[in-house]
Amino acid sequence: MTVEQLMRIILSDPFTRGVTFSGGDPMYQAAGFAELARQIHLLTQKDIWCFTGFTFESLIHDDQRELLAHLDVLVDGPFIQSLHDPDLLFRGSSNQRLIDVQASLYSGETVLWRPDAVVSI
Repeated sequence: MTVEQLMRIILSDPFTRGVTFSGGDPMYQAAGFAELARQIHLLTQKDIWCFTGFTFESLIHDDQRELLAHLDVLVDGPFIQSLHDPDLLFRGSSNQRLIDVQASLYSGETVLWRPDAVVSI
């Protein structure tokens, strides 16, 4: 699919709060995902999350930096079965981190993302 086709789908659903890039690691196609992310931020107020097996630190000095510039949250690190924890929020294994990408790029340090409030049921 093209960026234009994907944007038509994304724009057709005003109730979806965000977009997630995952599966078949998006960092292997960083240029295409960067263009899509740029369009999403230009035309919507949706958050963009990305799951990757790479660490944030390995990406900021690489070709993937342009994609990082358009992400809100990066879930980094490979899923490791022996570290699996079903109680973790938004990730599968304890080695994975939720990175606030914009705060991290601004500060020059890795800043972990924290939810504003977690509702217990």
